[in-house]
Amino acid sequence: MMDQKPEGSRELSPYEVGALLYAPANHKTVIDRLIAEEIQGPYSLALCLEDAISDQAVDEAEQLVIDSLKRVWRAAAEKVFYLPNIFIRVRSAEQMKRIFERLAQGRQILTGFIAPKFSCGCAASYLDALADIQEKAEHRVYLMPILESQDLIDLKTRRSHLCELKERLDAVKPSILNVRVGGNDFCKEFGVRRRWGENIYQISCISNVLGDIIACFGREYVVSGPVWEYFTGPDESWKEGLRREIRLDMLNGFVGKTVIHPNQIPVVNEMLRVSQEDYEDAMGILGMQDDEQVLVSKSAGGSRMNEFKTHEKWAQKILTLADIYGVRP
Repeated sequence: MMDQKPEGSRELSPYEVGALLYAPANHKTVIDRLIAEEIQGPYSLALCLEDAISDQAVDEAEQLVIDSLKRVWRAAAEKVFYLPNIFIRVRSAEQMKRIFERLAQGRQILTGFIAPKFSCGCAASYLDALADIQEKAEHRVYLMPILESQDLIDLKTRRSHLCELKERLDAVKPSILNVRVGGNDFCKEFGVRRRWGENIYQISCISNVLGDIIACFGREYVVSGPVWEYFTGPDESWKEGLRREIRLDMLNGFVGKTVIHPNQIPVVNEMLRVSQEDYEDAMGILGMQDDEQVLVSKSAGGSRMNEFKTHEKWAQKILTLADIYGVRP
């Protein structure tokens, strides 16, 4: 990632979202820390106007988020610093349009919006708002829907609703940067919560929902992993819990992670770096396409099979992650 995005450059890889740091929109120090580069990158930032804000504080928080983006825009005009992708998590499509209208110069800093509890009931209004915003924007404004609504819990409606949502998103696919999942929203329906030594894939009812989401979206969209709640502790065992869950995220097809504290960002970035073995295998696999005779070989380490027709998509993903996050020795 670059320290400063060139003017008008907003065509992003969906893998660039990476660690998405959530902060309440009325958190008054997060922008100071961003400008001072006190948060270790790379990361993306979500300023939340939804669950993190009480109903009574919404108007004040909305004004603060507008002022915050204008501050970042002014600071970026004066000095070079790491500028993350910045998203606003809104409460409704109407709020999304209203904020964009009021942002003024802050529009240049905005990467996009996050639509919580994205469902068949609200999808049309969000996508209509996105179309209206795109007509007025000078660069692409992305939308990241969060799949976390109750109708995805119900076995009778889950798969039909997922298919309908995908059809709606397919119509505006270039503007959908990530599909995100709300693991805690699913967990609350069953009154369950994982500890640091456990992972969300051990909760079978939730794992089934996540599996259906990946089955529907994972072939064509980057789907990001759910939030991890732990961020500190005397023996730092929470880090190993986070590493373990990210390994399972990626094994199951999720890439990236919603985070709630800057302490989590380096762990996510560490896990997004690809291994030397995977990097060498990916290079070898994609190199096979120029060979008219051989489309299968043993891996660089000699321990597994590499086959172009089977592993091409995996290899492309590995090289994209390596370009953004690097390679582990």
